[in-house]
Amino acid sequence: MQTFTSIEALKAFQGKEAGPGDWHQVTQQAVDLFAQATGDDQWIHVDPERARRESPFGGPVAHGLLTLSLLPMLMAQVTQFEGVRARINYGLNRVRFTAPVPVGARVRVRAVLQDADDEGQGGVKVTWAVTFEMEGASRPVCVAESLAKLYF
Repeated sequence: MQTFTSIEALKAFQGKEAGPGDWHQVTQQAVDLFAQATGDDQWIHVDPERARRESPFGGPVAHGLLTLSLLPMLMAQVTQFEGVRARINYGLNRVRFTAPVPVGARVRVRAVLQDADDEGQGGVKVTWAVTFEMEGASRPVCVAESLAKLYF
């Protein structure tokens, strides 16, 4: 866990990696709830029997956006911010879903701080290069640049 207490601490961490975090299992229940919440109930995600029969992946897989939605929780395992009044998700750049995540798989993140731009009045915009890893896989399942604004 990397703890940041100031903008200066963030700037000093540029180019360094936080993580990896703990493994998090992607369950069929999580996939089903995500499908219900988003209206994306494609059979490859929510019909395990059909997915085992017809899917090129041999079973159900998580939505790419479900994997990405784990970002705040998984980043909280590798970064902590003390003295921050507000933390705001600012956006994402260059998101790629590079491999499927089968239901039952475990994922975690590593994050390299690419940039910490001081915005004045206690604000800083941070850019993290985030890599989602899947246990036992040789390549990432998702890569993205995550942007946030923090106010100390």
